[in-house]
Amino acid sequence: MSNLFSTPLYRARLSDDIDGAELETSCLTIAHDDDAGQTWCEDNGFPGYTSYASLDDLPWRFPIFEQVKQALDRHVTTFADQLHFDLGDTPLKLNALWINILPEGGIHTAHIHPHSVISGTTYVAMPKGTSAIKFEDPRLAMMMAAPPRRAEAPEHLRQFVYVQPDVGDVLLWESWLRHEVPMNMAEDDRISVSFNYGWG
Repeated sequence: MSNLFSTPLYRARLSDDIDGAELETSCLTIAHDDDAGQTWCEDNGFPGYTSYASLDDLPWRFPIFEQVKQALDRHVTTFADQLHFDLGDTPLKLNALWINILPEGGIHTAHIHPHSVISGTTYVAMPKGTSAIKFEDPRLAMMMAAPPRRAEAPEHLRQFVYVQPDVGDVLLWESWLRHEVPMNMAEDDRISVSFNYGWG
């Protein structure tokens, strides 16, 4: 048997040169000061905080996020090469980077990232018992009358895969891959920084 049409997931340490404590403090400070972001979250029923709709220039505003961007650029270049993308003379470019703070009981429902090529998240605070990230088999909607998989099915045959990142990890995937964050059952905040890279 051969496996066709794989769905790669990239996992690595973001960078040993980035101060994780400074990054966490910066995320919390920005969330506290970002009135527009807080208002957007309240108006849209978003649990916790995200800077997605309010701040689109974090690497310009804060040196720690410029360091994050530079590290992400290197990882995305590696992943794009592993995916055998033919980019010609146009490299993938960061087009969005935002903070997520998910409190106890918060969820982030299933979604994709349109208008980008590679998306991902780096993890800033992952308290004990907090949510893994859940990825959905992109063929799921076309399986129709297929029976369920056995519990011991290998990972590449499961309909959903849960990945539990560590603080300082970065995960990358192709932007069409549907994913979600189930309910945070930890008492402390789950903090991450997500991003999109586009082409052209």
